[in-house]
Amino acid sequence: MYIQTVIFAMKAIGRKAKKHGHGKLLMKDGSYYEGEFSNGEIEGNGFRYWAASGNTYSGQFSCGEQHGYGVMQYGDGGRYEGEFSYGMREGHGLLVDKEGNTYRGSFYQNKKHGDGEMTFRNADHFEGSWVLNHRQGHGSLRSANGSIYEGQWRNDLFNGQGTMIHCSGVIYEGLWISGKPANIASKIVILEGEVLEIVQGTPFTVSVQLQNEEDEVMQSENGRLLKIWAGVRYTHLSPSSNSSFLELIEDIEEQPVPTPFGYECISYPLIEASTGSTELVINVPAGGKSKSELKDSVVFKEDMDSENGVGSVGGSGDATNDLTGKQHAFLQPDESSAARLVESFPGDAWSSGLEDKNVLPPANQRVESGSATFKDIQLAIPPANYRPFMHSDDMEKKGGKKPSGRMSAEKILVSQEKIGDSRPDLSSRAGLKSKKDPAESMMVKPGEYVIMVQEVTMPPFLDQILPPAFLRLKVVPQKGKVKSSKRRS
Repeated sequence: MYIQTVIFAMKAIGRKAKKHGHGKLLMKDGSYYEGEFSNGEIEGNGFRYWAASGNTYSGQFSCGEQHGYGVMQYGDGGRYEGEFSYGMREGHGLLVDKEGNTYRGSFYQNKKHGDGEMTFRNADHFEGSWVLNHRQGHGSLRSANGSIYEGQWRNDLFNGQGTMIHCSGVIYEGLWISGKPANIASKIVILEGEVLEIVQGTPFTVSVQLQNEEDEVMQSENGRLLKIWAGVRYTHLSPSSNSSFLELIEDIEEQPVPTPFGYECISYPLIEASTGSTELVINVPAGGKSKSELKDSVVFKEDMDSENGVGSVGGSGDATNDLTGKQHAFLQPDESSAARLVESFPGDAWSSGLEDKNVLPPANQRVESGSATFKDIQLAIPPANYRPFMHSDDMEKKGGKKPSGRMSAEKILVSQEKIGDSRPDLSSRAGLKSKKDPAESMMVKPGEYVIMVQEVTMPPFLDQILPPAFLRLKVVPQKGKVKSSKRRS
């Protein structure tokens, strides 16, 4: 049915009259068109409504179809503004779909095709080539979390040569296949092997590589964040041991860390070796002090010397007493030395009194070309709360048996998240006393320690955290110490 509106003219062509001019055409299902006609056809500018879908179109028509420039409002909430070709989106246009994603670029047969950019509802932004609604060819993606990928695409996935700068700082440059790096690290390897032997009190270096399953170094990877950790063997006490000590064990928040050597470890302070002339001084607390109070007690040694009228005494890492009788430890400064110092020890260790000198923990290292190095690190002087464990370990070495078996790195990885940061002063609370040479208490105890290098990249690169790597560190006594002990015997 056709209803004449403002102006309508009928052209007689042969025996038939055709719609011509401006008019309104109503359809049986409730749809309608209002606009220009030419020789019986919908031609020119007009407005169309589809009752079945709720879609509306306002723009140019040709031969009854959307053709030229126009605006289509979809019944599901989507909207397109741009060029049409005989009823289809074709050419350049702007499409906002029902999910809220926005595309601006080229279309072909209703599909995104050619160059275009799309902003997704989650704020991800892609700019590059499209083939029939799929990202394909060269393009760049800026994710809402800050990650950036630029390179080749296929079927909406990274495919071909490309570079990703991950929001965690990891950079991967190389070949991608179906959205994943073709050659990615699967393990951390410590180059020093399984056992490293050092002399008591000397610094050491740990070098690591990221390797794949074929033991190839992943030089295409940069930026994974690695942390180094030290531990001592954790010994389970027998039921015949002091009951109050056993009660203290149950209160420990730190979970023992499984190792591939058949036993568990508890954390042990690991520090940076001192190398400069400018030092820090820490007032070792005699009683309970909060961490905030301790941060205020960290001063530069050169400042203290100038106040006391004393020149520089002692080398890097020395300990001394000032005129008030307070013990001081000399530390190397850092832009956040005080904060790192206080946070590097368990909370309760401060109230028990510190004997450690250089207590700045090693800085985490970023991987460069598949490699990282922790230079000039060393074991700290054992805090009092470690002595019961180390003493128990000694007794087991004398009369006990070593546990056997090795644990897989994948199983070990799960437990790393449970490593705690606090431990009570078990030595004083359990009533355990040690009759040792005072000089020995200021030295790292000879024996076997465990070094662990673990990945702490956050957020994980492509949701993958590498399993930790382990090293057995054997500390042997200094030659002078061995001779003196023989003379005493």
